Amino acid sequence: MDICILGAGPGGATAALHLARAGHRCLLLDRATFPRDKVCGDALSGKVLSELRRIDEALPARLAAFPAQVPSWGIDFFAPNGRRLGIPFKPDFNPGQDLAAGHVAKRLDFDNLLVEEVRQRPEIDFREGVDVARTARTATGWDVFNKADELITSCRLLLVANGAQSEFARKTAGHALEPNHHCAGLRAYYRNVQGMSANNFIELHFIKEFLPGYLWVFPLPNGEANVGVGMLSSVVSRKKINLRERLADILQTHPALAPRFAQAERLGPVRGWGLPLGSKRRPLSGANYLLLGDAGSLIDPFSGEGISHAMVSGRHAADWAARAVAANDFSPEILKNYDAAVYRRLGQELRLSRMMQRLLNFPSLFNIVANRAANNPTLAETLSQMFLDLDLRERLRQPKFYFKLLFGG
Repeated sequence: MDICILGAGPGGATAALHLARAGHRCLLLDRATFPRDKVCGDALSGKVLSELRRIDEALPARLAAFPAQVPSWGIDFFAPNGRRLGIPFKPDFNPGQDLAAGHVAKRLDFDNLLVEEVRQRPEIDFREGVDVARTARTATGWDVFNKADELITSCRLLLVANGAQSEFARKTAGHALEPNHHCAGLRAYYRNVQGMSANNFIELHFIKEFLPGYLWVFPLPNGEANVGVGMLSSVVSRKKINLRERLADILQTHPALAPRFAQAERLGPVRGWGLPLGSKRRPLSGANYLLLGDAGSLIDPFSGEGISHAMVSGRHAADWAARAVAANDFSPEILKNYDAAVYRRLGQELRLSRMMQRLLNFPSLFNIVANRAANNPTLAETLSQMFLDLDLRERLRQPKFYFKLLFGG
């Protein structure tokens, strides 16, 4: 076997589908049986739609027709002083006619949508319920073993897409958990939250008690909402914050949120997870392996978005995996081109997000920026485009852009 992929989430599934389209066979392994839940904010940005389109032109329309999603037309940012900044994804959107620029769907449903595409491809040997316990380096690649220490496969190239808790990423690739570049998150589902946007704007609340981080409220079908909070792990540790207690307290006492949650019903438990952020550039490849998505620490440090970044990395991983197979060369030297491709696409956006994340350490400054944003088209445009697939790279190279971003223009 040339290529084995660990993990059938958005990164792994995207890589497998692009490989299949190019005529390459691969083995795709996941310890879960789909459909399965995944703790996440559930927002699907315009970047996700763009990556779906690259897999199959028909996929965005298929998602839009999916009953388990709602179309989202923008973002409501709430500054620490309560100032609301509404940013539509499209300036003059028409919900009755336009295709939505974003969606919200539970990962249970979205990931399964991709897996159903995987199931249609004979080039992909997809095996569910396979718990990979360890990998071992060989002279030509990797051996992959299950919990009974039985050999599952030997491969020449391993695509590691098994998520934020990836043992391979930690032990083999050296991605140590660094609290300053790691986020602690909680998520719960609610029904009957009042005051949701008629156009399904997702809400990001930058409440002082959660800075540097935010509380979110994302609309879902059937009157449900995904509600959660994310905060830097270093801050949680330093301030000894109990996020579960703090989230419950904010929803009960915050003057803007308490009335909206007074009659809301929580559906199931509050679940937590960790997010390795892309606020620090890390290596994504080594001898006979590539790291994808959360396993590569590619989560946006400001927005917390990880799905589209996983899919971007999956697309580039498929490209460079195919090139490595064609060249019969799986050395670190050739695979470093994968790192370059991913960071060429995401690097400057991650740096901008890191800058905006740092701004959250200064609530008064954040308030000033939010107050000016209503009359600052550069900031409004930038925030909108971060959630679309518009290429910000050229703009981010221009020093005058950052002056306009902070001071208007």
